[in-house]
Amino acid sequence: MKQLIVHGDPGIRRDAVIEYDGEELVCFGISRQGDWHGPDEPQLWCTVGTEDEREQYDKRQYVPHWLDTESVDAEDVEVLSEKKPLNV
Repeated sequence: MKQLIVHGDPGIRRDAVIEYDGEELVCFGISRQGDWHGPDEPQLWCTVGTEDEREQYDKRQYVPHWLDTESVDAEDVEVLSEKKPLNV
């Protein structure tokens, strides 16, 4: 699990599936920054990880400040699914 700061908006929301740096990741949570007072483009602060880490995220069994953080441009993120379908 890690924090991914995306500069720009690739059109993803919570539970989206993305590919970044050859790895398929799920966006567990997204916080949108910069709409009011800058920067010029929004930033999405995403907590991402593999599907195996979802339970750890849901139960808050991690320390957000200790997660590795990477900063990327929206063009470097490939959107595989804008939002994960609900399990019916």
